[in-house]
Amino acid sequence: MDIRVEDGLIAEIGPGLSGGEVVDGGGAIALPGLVDLHTHLREPGREDAETVLTGTQSAARGGYTAVHAMANTSPVADTAGVVEQVWRLGREHGHCDVQPVGAVTVGLEGERLAELGAMADSAARVRVFSDDGKCVSDAVLMRRALEYVKAFDGVVAQHAQEPRLTEGAQMNEGVVSGRLGLTGWPAVAEEAIIARDCLLAAHVGSRLHVCHVSTAGSVEIIRWAKSKGWNVTAEVTPHHLLLTDDLVEDSPVGAYNPIYKVNPPLRTRADVEALRAALADGTIDVVATDHAPHPVEDKETEWSAAAMGMIGLETALSVVQEAMVDTGLLDWAGVAERMSAAPARIGRLPGHGLALEAGAPANITLYDPSVRTPVDPSGYASKSRNTPYEGMTLPGRVVATFLRGRPTVLEGKLT
Repeated sequence: MDIRVEDGLIAEIGPGLSGGEVVDGGGAIALPGLVDLHTHLREPGREDAETVLTGTQSAARGGYTAVHAMANTSPVADTAGVVEQVWRLGREHGHCDVQPVGAVTVGLEGERLAELGAMADSAARVRVFSDDGKCVSDAVLMRRALEYVKAFDGVVAQHAQEPRLTEGAQMNEGVVSGRLGLTGWPAVAEEAIIARDCLLAAHVGSRLHVCHVSTAGSVEIIRWAKSKGWNVTAEVTPHHLLLTDDLVEDSPVGAYNPIYKVNPPLRTRADVEALRAALADGTIDVVATDHAPHPVEDKETEWSAAAMGMIGLETALSVVQEAMVDTGLLDWAGVAERMSAAPARIGRLPGHGLALEAGAPANITLYDPSVRTPVDPSGYASKSRNTPYEGMTLPGRVVATFLRGRPTVLEGKLT
């Protein structure tokens, strides 16, 4: 099929269309522009790791037309002023839309609610609130947040990590952590918070979104909550769909390599299989990157001192193809739902995640699934290089990305 774009909108879709500048997408799949619910852009405060400019360039190269920028910046995005600053930087750089996520608590300290209403009423129109990086562990505070966001159809996105159960934790608690002598991070620390928050969301009639689900037990709790008709959604990261905790002990880059240190930690093969099945059957709604850039000195150090996190914007679609499409678990329409439509719907992001049809905004990603390429982060747009896939061969590449009809990427290169 051909897609004709005029004035930022899809004017017509059909065979044999002509006129104007032509971008040859022969052999590529056309997807609605991808939307990430969970991106760390680091600006303001950690511009040595990433900026709104480099982060959105990285997003565009990955096929994204919108990202939700997490609140753990410096200063924290817990006021209308900071979220508006991030939103305006996104508009200024223009490689994709930037929708700020507001902090749930002041300074991410978990002691008192941030200015949720002011952020919602600001120019940024914040609808997603999260202390990601930290858990809102106080049940009373979490209940108040869930009640508060109902007034403007917001959602609380919880980083599910019971802090007392994960003190000093370094990796998944299991056989590998025992052999390596690293403090374990038990699955129950995630599952207990998810169970509590599902109950709280049901009790107050609010929307809960669970960030970066990583265990089979978490999947079962979310499946149970959804069976009750509760307004609970969940995301999984590409790395939790592909990688396991075995890599901490045995990998091409050696044991104890902090490139595999992430929060929540890489889990077991059984967890990976459960997450894939849950994404396929809709128990997990969204693939979200949790793109977490770090400068070299924060990752190339001993395991215990290294920062947690991996970059993921430029490899997300390839990893999803490897884990879900090429295994027969998901078709490309399913990918469009989980990487575009559902995240836009959960984030209440107008103009994104819409089906490719006449009259819709021309947010389009052209993706060639037929090629396989070794991962080489030296050519990434991101300022950081902490990808766990370096040296691996992954399928597919983004051929072009269009934001409201304007190309941000052509032939895999930024425009």
